[in-house]
Amino acid sequence: MSKTNNYMSVQVGQTAPDFTLFNTEKKEVTLSALRGKNVVLVFFPLAFTSVCTAELCALRDNISQYVALNATVLGISVDSLFTLDKFKSEQNINFDLLSDFNKNVSETYGTIYEQFAFGMKGVSKRSAFVVDKEGIIRYAEVLEDAGKIPDFDAIQHTLNQLA
Repeated sequence: MSKTNNYMSVQVGQTAPDFTLFNTEKKEVTLSALRGKNVVLVFFPLAFTSVCTAELCALRDNISQYVALNATVLGISVDSLFTLDKFKSEQNINFDLLSDFNKNVSETYGTIYEQFAFGMKGVSKRSAFVVDKEGIIRYAEVLEDAGKIPDFDAIQHTLNQLA
């Protein structure tokens, strides 16, 4: 994957960088506190956009498959937690959405657009990471094209191998 920015990307096999972000219930969620479970991190550009809605609703509709594989799904965007709360409510999202408003986590994971549509800067790239029970990244996919969605079959295959 070629990078056009100065941010480092995380790689399969390395320890997932830890973070703490607020969810829509205004509670802190810390990645390292989820050790012992597999975690699917899904970064998405913006709530309420068509592709993001389709992507997160696909995860919502298949959440039982992730739960069966002992996986916690976390959606992350640079939207405010208030925007994410409205989006989660309207779409009946059944997993945590986390606000990376300050862009620190997106930058750490190498998944941020320097330039996005309509002159916006610093929007999360659509991407997915699988973090295993020990905190090691087992799958990483960062999409340059915001119109595409992560390969959910590959993510579930990775989770199956960890089960």
